[in-house]
Amino acid sequence: MKIKRFYGKDMRDALKQVKDELGNDAVIMSNKKLADGVEIVAAYEQEPAAAKKGHNNAANSPARKLATPTLSEIIGDSGPDSLRALLEKQSQAQKPAATGYENNQGTSQSKSPGQASAQQNSTYQDSQTDHRDKEQNNALNEMRQELSSLRNVLQFQVAGLIEQNNARSHPLHGYLTSRLEKMGISKVLANEVVSYTPAKADERQAWLFLLKLLANRIQTQEDNILSKGGVAVLMGPTGTGKTTTIAKLAAKAAQKYGPEQVALITIDSYRIGAFEQISTYARIIGCVVKKAQNAEELSDLLFHFRNKRTILIDTAGFGQRDVRLMRQLETLKQSASAHIQNYLVMQANSQYQVMQQTIKAYKKVSLQGCIFTKLDECYSLGEAISAAIEHKLPVGYLTDGQRVPEDLKVADAKFLITSAARLYKQQETINTIDHSINNAVVAV
Repeated sequence: MKIKRFYGKDMRDALKQVKDELGNDAVIMSNKKLADGVEIVAAYEQEPAAAKKGHNNAANSPARKLATPTLSEIIGDSGPDSLRALLEKQSQAQKPAATGYENNQGTSQSKSPGQASAQQNSTYQDSQTDHRDKEQNNALNEMRQELSSLRNVLQFQVAGLIEQNNARSHPLHGYLTSRLEKMGISKVLANEVVSYTPAKADERQAWLFLLKLLANRIQTQEDNILSKGGVAVLMGPTGTGKTTTIAKLAAKAAQKYGPEQVALITIDSYRIGAFEQISTYARIIGCVVKKAQNAEELSDLLFHFRNKRTILIDTAGFGQRDVRLMRQLETLKQSASAHIQNYLVMQANSQYQVMQQTIKAYKKVSLQGCIFTKLDECYSLGEAISAAIEHKLPVGYLTDGQRVPEDLKVADAKFLITSAARLYKQQETINTIDHSINNAVVAV
């Protein structure tokens, strides 16, 4: 076997030289990319002239004239070391160029050309298989994403068609649902209550019916904290007005039963000035106040105040995703030696989704009810009403100002619905006036 080098400006040019000079029986030993082109090392069994002569004879034979050779046949796709495979291998930019002639020469001494060719073909086939698998996986993932997007679009379109069909079939129902949603009532709750609308009712009758139905769905409590006494914990996110609400409840209890029957405890060891704030309220009211750092201290204080009629516990305000909230709730669970009533304090002007997540977070402890604060800052009350109804959470008290203890009242379902309807009418009036002013400006 003899070895010969060929140089070309690119791989195609070099391979053409090998084919023209050595014929189909040439075996490619190595290929190397140079600065000015490509170098190919080829091995052959017979003299180049004979090979070339054999090639010319084969080209002039009758069988050769019958069919024009394809590019694969010229390159030698089925040969022991495919030139086509080398071309495709060279086009893969991910892999470096083959090793130098010296390494290949050493390999050729230990392996026969057929063995080297088989190994190269096996490696190439493995890489091609991996490449095809990756392409198929990518194609499948793209198809899944497209199908998921298409399904979401179709669901949206179908939902819209259903709503349009319902609006055409029951125009009054569609109108009432729209009014309830503008009042802040959630879409699910609005559709539910509207389905009970009497068939023969006109608009006004149907609207009044829905307001009464919503009022009946709201669960409220009597003045349990003040009338029944016991231990009550006020918990909730930061800024909801827990400390001020405790001061209002303590002041009312002191007015009714005397300050000596009231005790305040705070477990808020995170907020700066928390103890000083509640201590100021306690000094004005005339009741005792203590601070508990952990569950053991809280249990001791509850035992110490066991003869008090009303014990109110103030907690730190944490967001529903704050890990410290879980520790605080665990502290309250461990202090179960006394019967503790847990009340969730929420701002009535919070977003509907915020209320939903807050209730879910604080339901890790048993909630006896909730207290809605800052009603005086609301533009809509439907969100608070929806959250209370959907979670079946009784409403205990309402606050609508900062005055202690005047701005505190026992929750009343009729008052909540009436206030929600009034706020809705006010906003409708404001929107109508703004729309008229904008039209007048455009007309001018």
